[in-house]
Amino acid sequence: MIYLHGDGERGDGKEELDYVMAYGPLYEAWVQKKDMPFILIVPQLHMFGRDGPDGPSYILNRTKEGIPGRLEEGTPPHNTDMPALQIFGPMQGAVADELLPDYTDYDNKFGWKRTDPDVINILDSILKTYNADADRVYLTGASEGAFGIWHYSSVYPERFAALLPVVGYPSVEQAEAVAKADIPVWIFSGGRDPTVETKYFFAGMNRMDELGATIRFTTEQDMSHDVWNRVYAGDDVYNWLLQYPKRRRMQKRDGAFYY
Repeated sequence: MIYLHGDGERGDGKEELDYVMAYGPLYEAWVQKKDMPFILIVPQLHMFGRDGPDGPSYILNRTKEGIPGRLEEGTPPHNTDMPALQIFGPMQGAVADELLPDYTDYDNKFGWKRTDPDVINILDSILKTYNADADRVYLTGASEGAFGIWHYSSVYPERFAALLPVVGYPSVEQAEAVAKADIPVWIFSGGRDPTVETKYFFAGMNRMDELGATIRFTTEQDMSHDVWNRVYAGDDVYNWLLQYPKRRRMQKRDGAFYY
């Protein structure tokens, strides 16, 4: 399982690497001692200047004291208290695809898209080193990481068995690529999330549905942006992923995928 973290867990891959344990599958496996039947691949996104004077407060003001730690005996209280994210926005309706916010420039400068093809290279190294099952490579991520999921799965759809993006929606073009590759997807949003609003999810999902994709959508109506705390703490998402080995192998020719 590859997990792509959110914007606030960026770092230098060395002294700041522990920030990737703030939440997500690695937090559940290491800190909460959940039994995970996966090899977890958790790369860290470079700052790319996000720690500069104009960077977000959740990066500029973070401290290592806030990184959860593993206890020798037992587990700490679950990491659900994230007051900086407890900002609730209004419930809103769907937005047409032509009205979706354009994050292309941001992704090119700061997002997981800028790491391409590093994540694929890491995956190839893990598959070779640990003799892992290439037909059961799952891709999940939260917030910034969820947008990274949509990039990597639309560019390299033949590599993934199923996707679990949490509070991150696709462009219509990305949704089409994933649907045409027949990759099952379970998408999560927060019903009161003002950061990545639910209304932006429907354009891509509707296109996937039109193309006959295996798609599941859950809105945690009572939650803001920190939906990941509930999602990754449960067992249902992991069981859902494991039911899907990669479907028949595809090859890319002339911009299209063929069996």
